[in-house]
Formats: sequence, structure tokens, C-alpha cells
Amino acid sequence: MRKLMDFSILHYITLHNVTRLCQTKSIISVNGRFPGPPVVAREGDRVVVKVVNKVSNNVTIHWHGVRQLRSAWADGPTYVTQCPIQTGQTYTYNFTITGQRGTLLWHAHISWLRATLYGPIIILPRRNESYPFPKPHKEVTIIFGEWWNADPEAVISQALQSGGGPNVSDAYTINGLPGPLYNCSSKDTYKLKVKPGKTYLLRLINAALNDELFFSIANHTLTVVEGDATYVKPFDTNVLVITPGQTTNVLLKTKPYFPNSTFLMAARPYFTGQGTFDNSTTAGILEYVNPSKPTSSQNKLPLLKPTLPPVNPNATGFVTNFTRKFRSLATAKFPANVPQAVDKRFFFTIGLGSNPCPKDMTCQGPNGTKFSASVNNISFILPSVSIMQAYFFGQNGVYTTDFPTFPPVPFNYTGTPPNNTMVSNGTRVVVLPFNTSVELVMQDTSILGAESHPFHLHGYNFYVVGQGIGNYDPNTDPANFNLVDPVERNTFGVPAGGWVAIRFQADNPGVWFMHCHLDVHTSWGLRMAWIVLDGQQPNQKLPPPPSDLPKC
Repeated sequence: MRKLMDFSILHYITLHNVTRLCQTKSIISVNGRFPGPPVVAREGDRVVVKVVNKVSNNVTIHWHGVRQLRSAWADGPTYVTQCPIQTGQTYTYNFTITGQRGTLLWHAHISWLRATLYGPIIILPRRNESYPFPKPHKEVTIIFGEWWNADPEAVISQALQSGGGPNVSDAYTINGLPGPLYNCSSKDTYKLKVKPGKTYLLRLINAALNDELFFSIANHTLTVVEGDATYVKPFDTNVLVITPGQTTNVLLKTKPYFPNSTFLMAARPYFTGQGTFDNSTTAGILEYVNPSKPTSSQNKLPLLKPTLPPVNPNATGFVTNFTRKFRSLATAKFPANVPQAVDKRFFFTIGLGSNPCPKDMTCQGPNGTKFSASVNNISFILPSVSIMQAYFFGQNGVYTTDFPTFPPVPFNYTGTPPNNTMVSNGTRVVVLPFNTSVELVMQDTSILGAESHPFHLHGYNFYVVGQGIGNYDPNTDPANFNLVDPVERNTFGVPAGGWVAIRFQADNPGVWFMHCHLDVHTSWGLRMAWIVLDGQQPNQKLPPPPSDLPKC
């Protein structure tokens, strides 16, 4: 038994200047790096990250997809598990990586700061353990981002005030670089140099704020081997879809010979909504090193481009078929522990809505209202203190425990929308006894347009046991659930005009945020929280908060 490592990392949150698209601006970053530095650990390691806030904004960091078993105080969503780290303050995130290996990400979890505050989490297998696929020649991280020339904080603040949709981004990025298809960005292009006849493990991460992305490398097939730090049955694809908050590990087998071409690696949005969006393409270049002339320039070689599906909802069939290919390994070593019996069933409608325009104001949302978003018609309001602190210390008046388990008013969810699109606003949560097995069906609605919503559950992985287009039918659809080898994820897209069914075992005490990972929708209230109570045993209880937990 080797001694498990403690990784002590120092994250200084600072401002630094970055030039993209011929414009220089000051961005918030970690240790002056953009994207931020990777957190690299092994399964079973303890990770200790001291965050020092040197900017004027309040900050928190979320370790997206880390299970945080009995370490909910380190999860990071503002006003859910902690108050933010204020200017000049520090907080140490301390957690152990248990039963996970693969790729995840860390990012800010307050307002839209994650536009520039993000980076990879790379969890290697325990020492002397191997991957369930051939060992790659090299591992490469590819992290997608979304870039605004303006300050993203000003963009969302203005949108929330006016009630309209926010200004869209100016570019997507690969490892922080927009690539050659944007104005004056050919020098800001990510290049991946490869050797012929080798296998590369690409760790793909979508850290974009508001856009699901298609990704493809011209004339190359990718083999998907993992999603959200869980191994899957390998399958080949030329194009993949990745939602914000998701990670996908793929094997890239290079051609056995020098191909006399270079290859574009491109990502562009899959967009299903009604409004405007950033309809642009980020690209990097895959370059083969010529064994006979390793230093020769590749500029003269032809550049081949990939074919991506259409940006619009016409691609929904492609997306559904793609997501259905993900299956757990379900082996003795990597079992799929799907809850077979269900203690509690929930049915949540997911979608947009509106709030009335305040008096003496003109609003730019639908029909002069303000855009909103809701789960079971509740648009979730974050309190000004931490929900988990209120729960742990018995502070009243911060939240109520009456979140509706089914829609308050049933309707034809994907048919003609109701005339009244107003939401209720509140800080309402669901309370689950320890170890409850949960089945949750999330149903998209057509209110203000059917749209795909990538939902992320903090503190848990869940099994995707079913999905479909149209309205969920509780009488017939469960017969088709996959309870043998469904994919296990922390983020999954509720299909546009469809539904998804997930199951999880509530074995991790604490307060756990669940929200759409399109930040514009989260800002509009497309979020809720679960409180998982303590179990009987000492190792089933939420420990007290660390002494340096930030004050509100």
C-alpha cells in the first residue's frame, strides 16, 4: 500500500492582460495563466488547494465532477455550500479523490467568472494500475472555452437588468486560442504535433459558458473511451458532441505514414434555442512530424477541413444517436451499480419562462417581460448566505423544504405552450434521507421554445437509464430503461423537446446544487438544490465546516 499523496496547490486569483481578436483586455485568472493550471492527481490522492483572492470580485472554485464524499464544504458553488471568498481573503479546498479516474475540470462558480477562471483536473489511475485500453503514446488536454471582447460580468449584469438575452460571445477557443478562422487570430492557433503510427489520448473538456459544441478532426476517426471520468465501452466516431461541463476522453490513432497534409480540428456550436448565438468556429491544426524531415515547414501542405453537422435543431437526431452510444463498461472491475429499486421518484419540468417587468421599467424579454427559467416552475433564487451553513447550524428563514416533486400544473409539455409563462421565484429544496435511491425524469418544455439543457448534479454521478423525444410516458417508457450498462455521468443534456431519466443513490450527505450548465439559464434561475441528510454511522455524516470557511 503506497502512501497516498497530498497535493498542496496554491491558486492566486489575479488580473492579467490578454490579447485576443486584436483586442487587449484584463481578465481574471489563476496564477496569471489562461486557461488555468491543471490539477493533476491519482485516484485516492488528497488534494489541498489554497485559493488567495487578489481581485475585487468575490470568487469561489468548483471541482466539477469530483464526488466530494463527506467533503461538501469543498464543493464551491456560491451561497449553496459556501459564502464567496472576498477580496484579500483565502480559503483552502481540501478533498480526497475516491473511486474516480479520468478527466474533469475546475472552474469559478459565481456569476459568469468561469469565462476565464477554468482549468483541467487530470486524475491518473492508482500506481501500477493501467487503463482498460492500450496505453497511449502521449496524453494531450484540449479545453474548449468561450471568449468575449467585453467583460462577461458586464454582459450578464446588463442582461439581468434589461430582462433580455445577453450579448453573445465573440469567439470559441481551443486551449485559450481562437484559431485561424477568426479575425487576426492565425498566430493564436493551437497546434497539435503528432508522429505517424501512434495512439494519442485526447482529454476533451467543454468549459464554454453557454454552448454545446460539435468537434471533429479532418480525415481522422476518434475512439471514445471515457465520459465525465468514467470509462465507457469504446466506440468510434468522426464527430462528437460535448456540452458545457462534460469531458470526453478519446483515442486518436494517427495515420501509419506521413500524410503530406495538415488537418483542421474544429469545434462549433450545437444550438437549439430561439435567440441569437455565436455562430462561429474555433479551430486548431493537427500537424504530422515528417520522420525524414522533422524540422521542415508545413505551411506548403494542403489543409483539410472536417465536416460538422448543422448548427441548428436539425442536428438533434445526430445528437440523440451520439449520446445513446455511451454505455458503462459494467465489468467486475468497473461495475455499473445502477439502483434497481427506487425509493423516491421525481418528475421535473425544465425550461424557460418569464417574470413581470418592474414598474417604471422597459424590459427586453418576451412580450415586454423579463426572461426567466425554472425547474417545476420554480425559478431558484440564491440566498445571501450559504444554504449548507444554514442547514448545518439550523438557521431558519434561508430556504424552505417544499420543492415540488412533480409539476404544480401538468400540461402538454412539448406541445403548444400555455398562455401564462410566468414562473414562481423561491429558494426551495428537496430533502432526501441518507441512501435514498432516486429516479428523476427531467422533461424539457416548449415554453419560449424547446431547447437542449445540459444538467449537472453536484456531489454525485448518476446513471442515464432512459431518454426520448416528446413527452415522457410513465406507463410505457420505463419498460425500455437500461438498468444493465447505462452511462454514468455528472452532466447530461435534457434533449430539446424531450426527456431524460436518471438514477442515483443519495449516499453523500450535504447540500448539492443541480443546474443547467448553460450559464445564461443558470443566471435566470434554472437551478435547484438537494439536501441529503446524515446517515446513522459516523462515516455517513457531514463533518463540521473548516475553520477558514469564508464569511458572508
